[in-house]
Amino acid sequence: MAGSPEETEPHVAADLSAHVAPQDPAVRTAVSKIFKRVVPLFFVMFVANYIDRVNIGFAQDQLRADVGISASAFGLGAGLFFVAYAIFEVPSNMLLERFGAKIWLTRIMVTWGLVATGMAFVTSVEMFYVLRFLLGVAEAGFFPAVIYYFTRWLPDADRGRATAIFLMGSGTASVIAGPLSGALLEMHGIWGHSGWQWMFFIEGIASVVLGVVAYRFLDNKVEDATWLTDAEKNGLARMVEDEQRARDARRDTSRISRWKLFTDPQMLLFCWIYFAISLALYAVTFWLPSIVDDIGGLSEFEVGLLVAVPWLCALVAVYLTGRASDRTGRRRPFLVGALLAGAVGTTLATLVSPWWGLAALCVAAMGFKTSSPVFWTIPQSYLDARVAAPAIALVNSLGNLGGFVSPTAFGILEDATGSTEGGLIGLSVVGVLCALSVRFLHGGGPNDPLRGGR
Repeated sequence: MAGSPEETEPHVAADLSAHVAPQDPAVRTAVSKIFKRVVPLFFVMFVANYIDRVNIGFAQDQLRADVGISASAFGLGAGLFFVAYAIFEVPSNMLLERFGAKIWLTRIMVTWGLVATGMAFVTSVEMFYVLRFLLGVAEAGFFPAVIYYFTRWLPDADRGRATAIFLMGSGTASVIAGPLSGALLEMHGIWGHSGWQWMFFIEGIASVVLGVVAYRFLDNKVEDATWLTDAEKNGLARMVEDEQRARDARRDTSRISRWKLFTDPQMLLFCWIYFAISLALYAVTFWLPSIVDDIGGLSEFEVGLLVAVPWLCALVAVYLTGRASDRTGRRRPFLVGALLAGAVGTTLATLVSPWWGLAALCVAAMGFKTSSPVFWTIPQSYLDARVAAPAIALVNSLGNLGGFVSPTAFGILEDATGSTEGGLIGLSVVGVLCALSVRFLHGGGPNDPLRGGR
């Protein structure tokens, strides 16, 4: 899983990991309450966030029939989300510091829920474009806001576990989005509305409700938490502040130029590899429902169930690969293997029957989904602690633009050829090129047989 920006290069990480879990009973009780009250809420919020981001993949055929949205227009609209997300992520983070996490996370949840609900009323291609862009504006800053919240509420020894639980939300959403969206699409004709309208409306309203719940359960500062005792608040706040001062003391940023990030060849390589991973992952995410639907003779709910299968396989692969790479310290071989598996899966999907094609896409989903968390361990081990946070933000912002390019390109290719085969072959090429690029990465762990110099 992608780690927090606080995770740094090996010697710094070792210093932090050497920190023994706090023994103060009040602090441990406070942390336990946070894991019961706040962390599950963030997990559910991320599930809703991801579903609202990708559910248009299940409505593609209906939007084409009811609104006249072509494959290329669908791809462009799907990708516009990521353009807006990249543009407004930094401004959103600045406003987070001004208004506080409680207000800002609530604002993000409620506004993205309202925009997602508005998708139920799309009547033209132009409106589709505008709402997808606004969805990116509304969601921008959600992930960094949650990470920021963890840094202000949890000691170092507990933050990694909280972040891992939070990040499991996207994988969980990938599994449940299919059956849920498929079931809602079956509501076609109720009260005169199409199934895709019910899907957008109900899933969007759920996010609005979550925003209200978030406002009720979140607090800006530890000192504001009425559900903690005075001893718990004082002990936790003191520990978080002491650890922050210790980190600050270790970091002298006066000689580190963040502008050099843009000219560092390794940073450019990180951006390219994550861009390629995002391109492949979101192409499979947005177009998998349409590809499964080509099997024929399936209800919307059955399509949703089958779409969940590749992502369920991917969740298992992510868990097993993460454990294996942690145990061996061999990051880059696992990343190369995952990328090549994704390339093989997308290639096979173009050569076999639809049912075998679904099996091939299981391989592709396992490969591309696994490559993302394995990738993030490499820049974390390479980057200097003093520039880790802005560097990771840069890679994340530029890399996520792959989510714009892939659905757009897929749509254009399908309109031009009447098939998704060209797009799948393109993903195979990207996967192979990306795997070859990994050879030139620095970092990846002391036991990595492909490890480069610093």
